[in-house]
Amino acid sequence: MDPRLARRWAEVPTLSPAAVAADGARGADAELAAATEGAFRDDLERIRFSPYFSRLAAVTQVISQGASGQVVHNRLTHTVKVTSVARAIAVGLRRGPYAQLADDLGGCDAVVVQAAASAHDLGHPPFGHLGERILDRIARSRFGLADGFEGNAQTFRILTELDVHGESGEGLNLTAAVRAAVLKYPWSRLHVPDPHPSTLAQPPRGGGPGEEGAGSGKYSAYVLDVGEMREVLAAYPKIGPLRQTVECSVMDAADDIAYSLHDLDDFHRAGVLQHASVAAEFRSWLRRRAEFSRRTLPEDDRRPGVALERLRRRLQDRDEWIFQDEAFAVAVGRVATDLLDGLLAVPFDSSLAAERAIGTFTRSWIAHLQESVEMTADPPIRSGHVQLGRQAWHEVAVLKFVHQRFVLERPDLALYQRGQAQSLSSLVADLESWLTDPIDSGRAPRRLVDLVALATAGYRRVAREEPELLVGPTGEPMSGREDIVRLGRGRGIIDYVASLTDDRAGAAARTLSGLTGQLFEAGSGL
Repeated sequence: MDPRLARRWAEVPTLSPAAVAADGARGADAELAAATEGAFRDDLERIRFSPYFSRLAAVTQVISQGASGQVVHNRLTHTVKVTSVARAIAVGLRRGPYAQLADDLGGCDAVVVQAAASAHDLGHPPFGHLGERILDRIARSRFGLADGFEGNAQTFRILTELDVHGESGEGLNLTAAVRAAVLKYPWSRLHVPDPHPSTLAQPPRGGGPGEEGAGSGKYSAYVLDVGEMREVLAAYPKIGPLRQTVECSVMDAADDIAYSLHDLDDFHRAGVLQHASVAAEFRSWLRRRAEFSRRTLPEDDRRPGVALERLRRRLQDRDEWIFQDEAFAVAVGRVATDLLDGLLAVPFDSSLAAERAIGTFTRSWIAHLQESVEMTADPPIRSGHVQLGRQAWHEVAVLKFVHQRFVLERPDLALYQRGQAQSLSSLVADLESWLTDPIDSGRAPRRLVDLVALATAGYRRVAREEPELLVGPTGEPMSGREDIVRLGRGRGIIDYVASLTDDRAGAAARTLSGLTGQLFEAGSGL
């Protein structure tokens, strides 16, 4: 059996005797192809029918619809678009000159790619990346969880442990191919594998030390789930250590493409992307690039063009394997032309012409970036087997810069997010207080109790099998009985809070703080 088809339990495609007998191997090959397609299609449907998938419609991408007063992307619409881009890339690779290389490396099945893209954001908590940062800090400081919280690791945990399919076991019982295809950062925060990417002189993308805490800044498996990660990666013997599978790198490239473009739509419609400020930044850098490149830039220097120069220097320092000064300048010029002389030249007024302008901008860029995708057998450590071409890579970096500089760094957004951070912090504290209340803990939400029990059992297993993996944030051993109880309670609470929508997280925080006046207020249930 193809190891990519292996499921967690014994449910695997089988060949009928007639297929094996019919016309020699050709009959068996045809039925195996159909069984493979069916197995991967089952995975895709299990993900799309999951309640974790449905909840993405009510989870923030950048800002909530309530904050913007209009329809904006949420995690579900983003996911749908990533899936579309990913499928187009996979089909193109299968039909082009890279088809044999894809097979040699373990395959590039379009349905596997769709399944991975559909699942890639399941682990995002309420309030987007802000919620991710807050839950990471809480997990480490409050519960002693050294691997904290990470959206990609949470996705893998949902697919393999927290979601359910059928009557037995935990997880959706997905094939190894789909489980491997969501391992965007195929290592844990600490220890696994050894040597760990955070200790390397040149770590893979995401594998270097994070801004907070020890270990890698990005990773795809908690200590509880490293055994599962090892198992699925073993199905790909041609993929080297610290590498994504081909299907995973297709999903990753599609995520980059979609993220770099679709949020620009939202903020142009909302009037946040102002022509004057964007024009000043781009035109100042293009006019003064030689001068900027020679100067020291103080931290408080906010002159137009300085932020783009800082981006250029970061890319040069971090990604010398692909960075090229002239390619960066061309990217700045192209994005400036399409944004300043195209999309932002006329303020959005909800007219059909304005909508056509957005559609034209987005379609042309997606087509251009999809066509730039390349595949290589031996990629640089900071890249994947599937990657954007050099010029397109610089263009995506510049498009992301627009989003970061002119949206995410706005003080009004920061004010809004600080309130969301406070809601998450108080919710976690109140849930822990409830679970440790000797009188009232029996009335805690049943799903919360189940998740704590599941996590505690997992930590007991790790303590038996690999106790060296159980350490606290400062490296102290955490395999004693009281440690296991604390870790299990913490991980269970984090799993629970991360599974809420934005509205439910806010409502639960208000209810537990006594600020809800109505007992059965819609959406306030835990």
